[in-house]
Amino acid sequence: MGDRYGETESRVLSRECDVVSVPWGRHETLPEGSYALITQRLGSSITVMSGGNLYRIAERDADALGLEPQLASVESMHAEGEITAESVEQAAWKTLGTCYDPEIPIDIVNLGLVYACTAEPLEDGSFRLMVNMTLTAPGCGMGTMIADEASDKLMMLPGVSDAIVDLVWDPPWCREMMSEAARLEMGLL
Repeated sequence: MGDRYGETESRVLSRECDVVSVPWGRHETLPEGSYALITQRLGSSITVMSGGNLYRIAERDADALGLEPQLASVESMHAEGEITAESVEQAAWKTLGTCYDPEIPIDIVNLGLVYACTAEPLEDGSFRLMVNMTLTAPGCGMGTMIADEASDKLMMLPGVSDAIVDLVWDPPWCREMMSEAARLEMGLL
């Protein structure tokens, strides 16, 4: 199926479905009966082409495509034992690795978009996660959506009571920031 660079699959929407246009980030609705070509299914979303346009469909709406939702529990990624700033940061980096650019089948960590992720202890014993990330292009309409997805997933981690994901532009992103594995997958090595 349409994960990574594999085979794509055409589906017909069995119901009306909320989508986000890529790369503009506009919320729209695709009507029941629309044809949708799945181009990738990674993280918590499915990217489809419909009517010549790309759209992102939330994994929770996979049933509209006749698919079973694949909702992994973020909590299961958290290390067992005492919750410390270090364990929260480790879980946060793993969680950020489940957020994908809707156009590029590589997670935001391996793309080199996440510059920093730190856990700050709060008075109540919980933690605030502070994340600085960027985008491959400053004008990307999906930026807020990607940052919101990261924040939502981070808020599900045990011990986290606040998650702030800031989009920053310094230093500007360049492809050398990608991990070696990501560059290899994109054919840039």
